[in-house]
Amino acid sequence: MPQSDKSQLKKYKQFLQKADKNKVLKALPALHEEAFEKINCLDCAMCCKNYSPRFKTPDIKRISKHLKQKESEFIKEYLRLDNEGDYVVKSTPCPFLGADNYCSIYEVRPSDCERFPYTDEDVFIKRQHITLKNAEFCPIVVHVLDNLLQRD
Repeated sequence: MPQSDKSQLKKYKQFLQKADKNKVLKALPALHEEAFEKINCLDCAMCCKNYSPRFKTPDIKRISKHLKQKESEFIKEYLRLDNEGDYVVKSTPCPFLGADNYCSIYEVRPSDCERFPYTDEDVFIKRQHITLKNAEFCPIVVHVLDNLLQRD
């Protein structure tokens, strides 16, 4: 799995800072689709192994119902509050990640998981620190950024 080294991350940062935002946003949907056709998340799952999504109130309601748990039980068993006041998993890898890299709550997963890695959203260009962090471990983000750099 390609991971970005510091020099590549620096190139990405420079690109994102000077990029024509409208041009990037226009290119993202096709690059997103292409990346997901070429890269299988189940081969990697680094996001689930090293990071936690935010579990927002609708996510907690939906997942606890799915698991047939009270919301308070679900929170107590699986979640903690981070420094920003968001609920995140207590430990990594994610407790819902199986050995086969499949998610046991995939159908009801948090919205952050569903949207990750934001390569088809304005978050990609508007919240560059998230994109750069994700480029450190996500081959989808690397693929999209590399293709954007080639077009530049």
